[in-house]
Amino acid sequence: MVARTGRMSVLLLFCACTAHPPPAGATPSAQADRPPALPPVAQPVARPARVTFLPTSVPQGSLVVGLTDPEARVEYDGHTLRVSPQGRFVFGIGRDATGPAVVRIVQANGQVLVQRIAVTPRDWPVERVSGVPPKTVDPPRAIAERIAREQAEVTDARRRDDARDDFAQTFVWPVQGRISGRFGNQRVYNGTPKSPHSGMDIAAANGTPVKAPAGGMVTYANPDMYLTGGTILIDHGHGVSSNFLHLSRLDVKIGDRVEQGQTIGAVGATGRATGPHLHWGMNWFTTRIDPLLLVGHGP
Repeated sequence: MVARTGRMSVLLLFCACTAHPPPAGATPSAQADRPPALPPVAQPVARPARVTFLPTSVPQGSLVVGLTDPEARVEYDGHTLRVSPQGRFVFGIGRDATGPAVVRIVQANGQVLVQRIAVTPRDWPVERVSGVPPKTVDPPRAIAERIAREQAEVTDARRRDDARDDFAQTFVWPVQGRISGRFGNQRVYNGTPKSPHSGMDIAAANGTPVKAPAGGMVTYANPDMYLTGGTILIDHGHGVSSNFLHLSRLDVKIGDRVEQGQTIGAVGATGRATGPHLHWGMNWFTTRIDPLLLVGHGP
């Protein structure tokens, strides 16, 4: 209702909560005139940061596997690393890396963690290899162009960044035999210095089955490359790959899924080789890593 007093009008509003008059003799209170209190608003709870697991030091040529919050962002050497649903991530330490390797982790709650990994140096002896076909050491122009094309194909296959995490398996030896050449050692072919050895050579008889050291996808297969002969590349996910060179036979093709222990080919002496052996190399994208560090010190 509206009550008028002179020239002033006062509007009296009655809400539903006062529709019934108070009992006779009741004394109005200020509390009764207040609106009912609203329930408290739930405050956001900060998500705790999960522990990140990384080694404190690694040797040159290592593959480093870490574990963190699956929703974290992990950065290393200008790369944003893929993180698996289980929180795994991986990166490679090069042959000539000096360290420390700096890993930056941005947790889901915004907390930033920076971890520094010491890189321990290794000795790199010189390996002298004689009896190599001269045309593979100093190829003519046409052959050099072919080599460049073939290497570009392999490099392109190594750019993959699949979500698979086959790299998390414990790697096994692809073949049994004596280590006849080690990763990182300086190679001198017929007296001519060349690039450091990019993998590990395992001496074995011609035709010995070669098995996949871990699961993955075949991303490259060529039975007749000029320098490496029969060649297979298996991608283990997150940029980690294995290559198998000088094969006498290929049992898989591009696009095949292989499981650990599956036969993929056979030992040979094709390409630039002085005798039957398996060259097993590994990469994290373009960074070469030492397979021996993943399987121990003897087959």
